[in-house]
Order: sequence, then structure tokens, then C-alpha cells
Amino acid sequence: MSYIIGVDCGTSGTKTVLFDENGAVIASETIEYPMYQPKNGYAEQDPADWSNAMINTIKAVMSQSGVKKEDVKGIGISGQMHGLVMLDKDNRVLRNSIIWCDQRTAAEVEEMNRTVGREKLVKITANPALTGWTAAKILWVKNNEPQIFEKCRHILLPKDYLRFILTGEYATEVSDASGMQLLDVPNRCWSEEILNAFGIDRSWLGKVYESCEVTGTLTKEMAETLGLCESTVVVGGAGDNAAAAVGMGVVEDGKAFTTIGTSGVVFAHTSGISIDNGGRVHTCCAAVPGAWHVMGVTQGAGLSLKWFRDNFCAAEKESAKLMGVDEYYLMDKQAEQVPVGSDRLLYLPYLMGERTPHLDPDARGVFFGLSAIHTRRDMLRAVMEGVAYSLRDCVEVFREMDIKICDMMACGGGGTSPLWRSMLADLYNCDVKTASSKEGPALGAAILAGVGAGLYGSVPEACGAIVRTDKVQSPNAANVAEYEKYYQLYREIYPALKESFGKLAKI
Repeated sequence: MSYIIGVDCGTSGTKTVLFDENGAVIASETIEYPMYQPKNGYAEQDPADWSNAMINTIKAVMSQSGVKKEDVKGIGISGQMHGLVMLDKDNRVLRNSIIWCDQRTAAEVEEMNRTVGREKLVKITANPALTGWTAAKILWVKNNEPQIFEKCRHILLPKDYLRFILTGEYATEVSDASGMQLLDVPNRCWSEEILNAFGIDRSWLGKVYESCEVTGTLTKEMAETLGLCESTVVVGGAGDNAAAAVGMGVVEDGKAFTTIGTSGVVFAHTSGISIDNGGRVHTCCAAVPGAWHVMGVTQGAGLSLKWFRDNFCAAEKESAKLMGVDEYYLMDKQAEQVPVGSDRLLYLPYLMGERTPHLDPDARGVFFGLSAIHTRRDMLRAVMEGVAYSLRDCVEVFREMDIKICDMMACGGGGTSPLWRSMLADLYNCDVKTASSKEGPALGAAILAGVGAGLYGSVPEACGAIVRTDKVQSPNAANVAEYEKYYQLYREIYPALKESFGKLAKI
């Protein structure tokens, strides 16, 4: 039996999972670490924390499993995207990494648009200039910490710094590099035009690989430290969402997944590149060679339900403790008693502004149609339906881009809710499924390692052998028609309030 390792470098911690070649979990270990916020809107982490967590979790799973080192054939790394790691000529980290959720770069985004132009940025990098992405962070260091910028000789993403620790290679792969705004996404290579415009030396960036390609093997020192063989291959790996897609088998046209976490994500695979000129959704290279993915994001998905729980569901919280069940389970049961449409009550989940499709930081949450007949239970269901409508908005943008979806996976905390999955099935009008494995990005990274190590011939072949479906929720024809009426009305509310949202923000 051969084995593969998936390392997932997240924001709260790094999780390493040892799988056998069939995708069964043999051992798993997670180590957490802090995030630093030196100023309001700043978010940083120490790359040494990631490195230590990776090394110690790999050592732990090898120790727990008793698997022979010769049987471990490859390592794949998934990671939080967009983070900036800067090394000097001696490979020393120059400063804490500025990570994905940092928002200090508004001035640099304006600079990017002035220097290159919004249309050209979208054409080359497939996305408009964004505060959270890597290019703006590099420019921030250049503008605000010139002494550090002058010492910089290597720029890496979080997971690619871990690759360097393992192999000594400066490398990245297309899915994660797509989130830097330095990659020519249609052609899957660094953009000389963008690099020249921003004054970034091409030699600072690693070689770009496909996600399942071998980028190197373990150094002698690292092999001894980890208890693995020097011949163990390390593949390109993938950014977190791209790796999660592989872990759920979303690797062919027509397949997609919906995540309901704090925010909501709808992610679809496409074999042909498609770019939304309005920048409402992100287009990136997929972890499948020669393919791409599109991703829509709604800001207040699970956040909306958590907000409602924290402010209006004290009774469910108390009952859940006494019954030994999750409070969200009881909230589901309450919402199930309300008919489709929540007795003509609609909710806009814009508690934190909105990205897809409105790109409006001033948008705010709304209950529309509230009357004296409505109860707390009606409002609860309306919140869940409103989140589902916002996720349908993402799918509608995909349809405009000629990306069709016929197979949808669900994940994240909200994906465990049968009621929410039924809402999505009715609004998407297709089956909504869950995967048997809950390992997501770690499994996806390991699958990529399995392909790179030669255990499988391709990413789709590996997914076909490893990924299994757990639950399937099919659409209800009567509900599909009823939801469509409410969804079309939902789409009218934001345009009617857009100007008023702007005025409210200025008061």
C-alpha cells in the first residue's frame, strides 16, 4: 500500500493528514497559531509558525500511523491564498506575512488602476485590483517600508514558503499564483507587462507549475527531520478553494460546490477560460492542468445566521444545552415549520456589504415585507432563504458567462444543514450533494500528490477513484417554481435601495 500526505496551511492552524492511496484517513494532526493585528485593518502571521506547525504535524502523523517512510510517495500542500512572504538573499524572512484578510492597501489598489488600468488588469489577471490580493501588498511594502523592499530577493505565497522549507525550491503553481494579480491567467505564466509596471523583479518569483506537477523532493536535512525519504516528491499543490474542489471531485465541466461558512462561496470548474469584465466573480487557474475555475463570494452567509442566533435565539441555545444537541439543529427544526417564502418575508444578507454580484461595501441587511403576522420563526427562515438567494446570484453570473452547472456539492458549516441544502437544490434546480470525506483541502492536496507520484494518471482519474458522495438532496418541482417567484422579487430590492445605502453610509 502506498500513502500520500496532504498539508493544509490555514489561517487558524495547519492540518496535516496521512491518507492511503484510496483516500482513507490513516492519521491527522492540527497545530494552531496566532494572527497579529498591529493596527485596525491589518492582519499578519509569522511564517515560522506555519513552518513549525507543518514540520510537527507531519512528524506526528508519521509517528501515530507506524507507516514505513518508504511507502509515503508524495506530499501536497494547500494553503490560505494571497499572503505575502518576503525573503532576503540569505533566505531570511524580512517581515511578518501580510495575509489574505488584511485591508491596508486601498491606496495601492488605486495606484494599480492608475498604472495599468482596470480593464487591462482584468484582461491579463482575470480580476480587478483587490485590496486583499498579493500585488497590492507588495506595492504597500514598496511604498511604506522601502528598506525592506530593497532587501527583498524572493516573494512566496504561504504554502510556497512551506514548499521552500521542504525542498529548497522557489516555486509556485497556477491556482495560488492566480490570486497574486501578477499572473497572466489566460496563459498560465507570469505577466512581464504587470511586473514591469509595478517594478517587481521577475527573478524574485518562483517557477510556475501545474498543481499536480512535481516541484522537487525533500532535502536531506528535512527528510531526516520528518522521518521520510529524500525521494518523497512534493507537488505544486493548490490554493485552499482549488484544493477543496479537488477534494470534492469538482474537476470537470458542469461540477461546482457551494460553501456556507462565515461568508459564502460558489465555485465552478470550466475547461475554457471565462472572465467577467465587471469583476463580480473571480477567475483563476484550476488545479486541473489546462482548466480554470470561477468563484463568486457573498459576504454574510453563515454570518447572517450566527447574527440571528446570537441576538434572537436564546431559547434554542438553552434547549440545545439541556438536550445535548447543536443549537443550529433546533433552529433548522423551527425554520422547517415555515412555508417556502417565509410568509412573504424576504431578507437581504448584506450585513458586511456585498461582493458578488453588487461589489458594494455600503450595502446593508434588510428584512423586506415585515408585518404583524410574522414571528421570530418566519424571520429565521427568511434569513436562511436570503442567504440561498444570494448564492443563486453567484450562479446567475456564471450562467451569463456560459458556465453551466448540473452537479453541486455543499460544504462548510451551513452545508451540514439538510434544510439549507434543500433550499439550494430548489434554487439551483439541481441535485446538491455532500462528500463522504470531510478533509476538503487536505484531501485535495493529497490527491494532487498522488497524481504527481504516479499513483494515478490524472486529477479526474484520481478523484473518480477516491471521492465518494454521502448525501444527495434533489430539487422539489413545486418548490422550484415557488422559490423562483420570490427570487425574482429579491433581485429587485437591492437596485431599489442602492442609492439609499450610499446616503446612509454618509450620514
